[in-house]
Amino acid sequence: MYSSSEIKRFSIDGPVLITPKAFGDDRGLFCEVYRADVFCEFVGEDVDFVQDNISVSANAGTVRGLHAQEPPYAVGKLVQCLHGSIIDVAVDARTDSPTFGKHVSVALSAENRAQLWVPAGFLHGYATQEDNTSVFYKQTGYYAPGGEISVLWDDPDLGIDWNVDAGAAVLSEKDAQAQYFANFESPFELL
Repeated sequence: MYSSSEIKRFSIDGPVLITPKAFGDDRGLFCEVYRADVFCEFVGEDVDFVQDNISVSANAGTVRGLHAQEPPYAVGKLVQCLHGSIIDVAVDARTDSPTFGKHVSVALSAENRAQLWVPAGFLHGYATQEDNTSVFYKQTGYYAPGGEISVLWDDPDLGIDWNVDAGAAVLSEKDAQAQYFANFESPFELL
């Protein structure tokens, strides 16, 4: 059951890693991957999800991020890898946070079933570690193209290890032309 999930908190307040417990037998396994009342208890706030997304990446080394949406369109995300594996990253973009510009990085895979909660106020991105990787995530707000924020994924000031060679990374044009973190005027504050 979801209530018996393993929970990991980080030195950066906000993100939470949740690994739901799985029950297996000769048929395979069963895993309760989301339960609203227990999830809200894990993250310490009431969270309502309004949009679910699936992203499929054909190639290992595909990088999606770093992204956020500015207020009033800011969203929290609950991210899980359904097939393959990713390095998932959340960067604290809350200007008055003591960990502003710091990040958490976790390995999410179909095998470990782990989920990363990325609250509003964080930049989010991931890099696929295998071909044909599928990522599922729930959002607390709707996609708002006019509110998009993009920060360069391999900005040396952020020091993120994506386990991807920069010259071989597969990027969208938007992500390849994203701004440096030093030029980013964050609209986020601690709540």
